[in-house]
Parts: sequence; C-alpha cells; structure tokens
Amino acid sequence: MSCVAVSCQQYGESVREAFLSASGPEAVAGDRPILLKPNLVNASPFPVTTHPDFVAAVIEAIREHTSVAMVIAEGCGAMELETEEIFVRLGYDCLSEKYGVKLLDLNHAPLVHQENPTCSIFPEMWLPEVAFTHCIVSLPVLKAHSLAEMTGALKNMMGFPPPSHYQRGGWKKSAFHGRMHRSIKDLCQYIMPDFTIMDATVGLSQYHLGGAECCPPIGKILAGSDALAIDRMGCELLGMNWQDVGYLR
Repeated sequence: MSCVAVSCQQYGESVREAFLSASGPEAVAGDRPILLKPNLVNASPFPVTTHPDFVAAVIEAIREHTSVAMVIAEGCGAMELETEEIFVRLGYDCLSEKYGVKLLDLNHAPLVHQENPTCSIFPEMWLPEVAFTHCIVSLPVLKAHSLAEMTGALKNMMGFPPPSHYQRGGWKKSAFHGRMHRSIKDLCQYIMPDFTIMDATVGLSQYHLGGAECCPPIGKILAGSDALAIDRMGCELLGMNWQDVGYLR
C-alpha cells in the first residue's frame, strides 16, 4: 500500500503497526544503511520538531526486520544554532547512545555535485553524499507552514542542502525561500524518501514554528513509500485542499 493511516494511542504499538501495514520491511530491505531524517528545524520541542520517542519507536520497528547500520541525520535551518546543539537540546544525544545509532549533521557532511537540466530553479545542486548511498526514511511532523502551506515528508528533504551553498543571509536554507514551491519540487527531483513515517498525532494548524495545535489532536501515524500521497493525506487532515498547495499539485 502506498499510504496508510493508523490511530495512535502510544508510539511503539502504532508506529510498528503503521510500518508493517505500509510494507515498511520491504522498503528498507537490502544492504544499504538507513538514514533516519527527522524534522529538527530548530530547538523547539515537539510538535514543532520530531519527538525523540517517536524516532526510538521507528528504530525498534526497523530493527525487528534488519540489522543494517542506521544514522539519524539532519541539517537544521536555525540561524543561531548548529545541528549538533539541537541534537543535544532535544535529547537526540541520549537516543543515539541508547540505540547505538550515530548522529550526522547534514549541514557539514561531504558533498556531491548533481545536475538535472529539467529543474528550473536548481538545474545543479550540491547535496550530501549520504543522500545517495543510504535508504532515506523521512520522519516528519505534520504542520501548516507559512511559506509552503504545509510541511511533511517532501519539505523535510530541505534538511539535506548545505548552508555553504544555500544560505542567503539568515536562515541556513534561505535560497529556497523565495520560490518555495518550485524549489521543493526541484529538490525532490534529486532526492526523495524511500519510506516515510509521519507523526500526525497532534498537528500544528497555522504555523510551522509554533502557534495553535490542531484541536482535537489528529491522533494518527501516516506511513508509506509514496511521500507525495502521504503529504496529500496530511494536508487533508489539516483541513486543507492539497490542490491549493503548489508543490503537492
């Protein structure tokens, strides 16, 4: 199945059910190491960022089916902090130690140069090498977004582009901000999640860095290999029409 929605009472049970129901074991099968990509845009706690307990449940679910190496990787967008600082503030250092999963700052990872002349904004891109050597499992939280309308599995790929090439002033990924929808589409021509597990247990209804939470909470875990389908479903859960969101349309 390309996308499933599971009601969530507690992460462990619900994440495992979603992973199995959406054919997660098949999606991560093989010899490639697995890159777990949470949304850690800044140091704000859940639901602005991906909860470490959610990532722990994902690790446990995956490890029931494969013993390949895993890494938790993010490249934050915050102006004043580095990703390593955010890992510590949000408890990912403890998560790393408990499960023996390394942490990787994508903002400073070794890069490779890619070209795609069909992309109108970024016909060439510099991206971390691990984006092409690892199986990418996107672990976003469901949120409305002030520039992109909503943020989920696809926009979560914005953690990969390095500030050394895409910082224009303040935010570390600000080169993407001017034409956000087209920029996300271009980025996803280069890299896409192999699998997504989205935490839609709460949901931010207005703004990706805070603001009102969905009331009542959405109470779902979404999972599947089709990131676009998951984001479209997430959009509907936020009460939006995905056809009004440029990069989902």
